[in-house]
Amino acid sequence: MSDQLPKKSASIDRRTALRGAVAGAAILAAGSAVSGAATAAAPRRRTPGLRTGGKEVAVFGGGMAGLAAAHELVERGFRVTVYEPAFLGGKARSMPVPGTGAGGRADLPGEHGFRFFPGCYQNIPDTMRRIPFPGNPNGVLDNLIRVEGTVAGFRDKPPIFAPVEVGALDQLTPERLQNSIIGAFGFIPELPPHELAFFAKQMLMWFTSSPERRFGQWEYLTWEQIMRADGKSPAYRAYLVNALTRITVAAKPHLSSARTIGTIGEALVLAGTGLVPEFSGGVDRILNRPTNTAWIDPWVAYLRSRGVQFVMGQRASRLHHANGRIESVTVTDGGIATSVIADHYVCAMPVDKTVPLLDDQILSADPHLAGMRELLTDWMVGIQFYLRRPTEIPEGHIAALGSPWALTALRQAPMWVGDFPAQYGDGSAAECLSVDISDWDTPGILHHRPAKQCSAQEIASEVWAQLKMWLNTGTGWLRDEDIHSWHLDPGVSWSGGTAHNETPLLVNTVGSYDHRPTAHCAVPNLFFGGDHVRSNIDLATMESANESGRSAANAIIDAADDPAAHAPVFPLVALPAFEPAKRLDADRFRAGLPHILDV
Repeated sequence: MSDQLPKKSASIDRRTALRGAVAGAAILAAGSAVSGAATAAAPRRRTPGLRTGGKEVAVFGGGMAGLAAAHELVERGFRVTVYEPAFLGGKARSMPVPGTGAGGRADLPGEHGFRFFPGCYQNIPDTMRRIPFPGNPNGVLDNLIRVEGTVAGFRDKPPIFAPVEVGALDQLTPERLQNSIIGAFGFIPELPPHELAFFAKQMLMWFTSSPERRFGQWEYLTWEQIMRADGKSPAYRAYLVNALTRITVAAKPHLSSARTIGTIGEALVLAGTGLVPEFSGGVDRILNRPTNTAWIDPWVAYLRSRGVQFVMGQRASRLHHANGRIESVTVTDGGIATSVIADHYVCAMPVDKTVPLLDDQILSADPHLAGMRELLTDWMVGIQFYLRRPTEIPEGHIAALGSPWALTALRQAPMWVGDFPAQYGDGSAAECLSVDISDWDTPGILHHRPAKQCSAQEIASEVWAQLKMWLNTGTGWLRDEDIHSWHLDPGVSWSGGTAHNETPLLVNTVGSYDHRPTAHCAVPNLFFGGDHVRSNIDLATMESANESGRSAANAIIDAADDPAAHAPVFPLVALPAFEPAKRLDADRFRAGLPHILDV
């Protein structure tokens, strides 16, 4: 993957304006919501007389998208079988560290990466509310707890504890938004005030940009370009442009679509204001137990109780297309191939596993699917450090701002129910510090190599060294002698000295929206789910994957001409205060003029 993109001016030309107009029309046609709460869907037309199609659904992939599709379909009377080659829950799962439990305790809890549930998520909370959990009136949703602050670490400087909330406001005007952003990031050291003001102005430009400009201009510029990083101070580039992007969405600012970064940035800001009832969870929530215990296992149990069948160890290896439809799917298990026949087929696998299934016949039926070959993936993988004594780091997320490997972390033990050493391991581990590594391509400070070129032991020692460099100045929070053990996501493996990641995630590069599929395609009984499918939040997250599963379920309901109600698909929300500015900007964009703040 090349890290070089041609520089593109932030101003727009006639071609860009026309492209934006087309994109805006496509948005409306696709029913994408860009402001306000969800509106009632228009009644669906139904075929008179006998209904077409059956209710047998085969779902390939038991991650977030596949489980969400199965959930919505089985509750509407469909017969669903999920085929999963490895682990249910996908990248959202947790896993025990084998052989670490003793004295009746469970194995130490490991995971792909700590779970983060922003208040702007709406689809996942709706699902969680419908999964029973003993003693919880709102199901597993009640296993989420709110996080009030973040520890911001800086290299060789004392860390700072910063609240994650913008602060409850009675209203959010453009002026208040700009002032709130300046206040929120004023703690960053060595950041020139005029550059912070410029950053706030660029964010205000996003909030007041029309959908036409967002899809016609911002989609084709990188975050680095839209934030005019060239010529700015090292602090501006390191913290506001790079670090905030990497730790929030694991995206590279010189590659990522500015529209994607702006979309999640706006949602997080609005979640922190307290002004949007739909975003009632605040900026930051986490689970109060290991992910599988708190969420995935109860979910699978509930789906089984409703009739969902799970076939483990089998991976889709070929889609058989004939007579304009998918007639069957070959699945393999240890070299043994079998055929799966259903009425509807959902490819709910990661994009890198889906692309090899799209043969010439399928691409001939729907040429747009070839765009998936152009999509890029990157790594964001977790490592856990088990410590013999609790650290004194304040509870909440930890961001090592500007660290080479873009590290974020979370102290899990103090935020989980129960006594950690009494429940897990051999009783001598009192703390679980879970760390996400978002940058695997930048050399570190200890071994001076990217994570992809390090062994598992070198990754562990490098992560620990970076955490100490970014968090220990004036604190002494992390001590070498406290390390009990560590656990790296087993999805990372080595062969011939080369690292491989079984679970990469989509990177929303500039223009990638054009290549991404919708949940349905021109093949009438083939559907797609996953974080690469177009969604409202439009970012490789649990929320986007969940939304794609709902969209796939809705498309199947329509394809089967079934009378069941659609699963709700929740849009993001924008505030009315910004609508007049957006309408003005839509006129300017159609006229080929820059945003009024783009000076």
